[in-house]
Amino acid sequence: MKPIVGIAGYYLTRGENHLLNFDINIAPKPVTDAFKNAGTVPFILPLSEPEDAASYIKRIDALVLTGGADVNPMLFDEEPQPKIGIIEPDRDAFELALIREAWAQKKPIFGICRGLQLLNVAFGGSLYQDLAYYSDLAVNHTQPTPWKTPTHSINIAEDSWLGASLGTEQVINSYHHQAVKDLADVFRPVAWSKDGLIEGFESMEREQKVMALQWHPEILVEVVPESQKVFDDFATLIKED
Repeated sequence: MKPIVGIAGYYLTRGENHLLNFDINIAPKPVTDAFKNAGTVPFILPLSEPEDAASYIKRIDALVLTGGADVNPMLFDEEPQPKIGIIEPDRDAFELALIREAWAQKKPIFGICRGLQLLNVAFGGSLYQDLAYYSDLAVNHTQPTPWKTPTHSINIAEDSWLGASLGTEQVINSYHHQAVKDLADVFRPVAWSKDGLIEGFESMEREQKVMALQWHPEILVEVVPESQKVFDDFATLIKED
């Protein structure tokens, strides 16, 4: 049996979709494609009430958190700074509940962009609400170039799941204005941009399988085929459970 990967969905409102007169639940197609190609069955979890999280997690083999709106800074005890973007409290609440349940049930978790950021906040970490507040900023992390094009390099720890997948250096795409500031104690950093921002982390405990990336490998697959390997290797971890 192929493992079932639950991808946390979110709303596209009737005002945003410009076509239908109702809200819709969505998840990025490049993410579902990457996990299908990795030999799993992607299953979109509709944005729901936090109390339903345990039931969802019980029925899947792994949890995936995708990109999207900013994380509410009040979740890490900060007031919103002037450069904060749109926040979605309902999405934050449901995905935090999913994270906690997946951790409690020891289900693997894969975080992409916002997913990485929310994972960090879920376990006590904090974020730069905007990279303008990062004093060592020297790399463009919000590329104007199409996302399928890699635009800046990262260094990767050799003794990590990501190093095993991609090696110790990689060129990635980058489209984010929030980033990890203080990393939660349950994680260790495994990838960094040249200006020192954390681009990837993993769980400290071996029985808790967490992989988190700040960039979008699912979109890079078209131009950088080896990006698929992070999804393949995560699928292997799921099958080992």
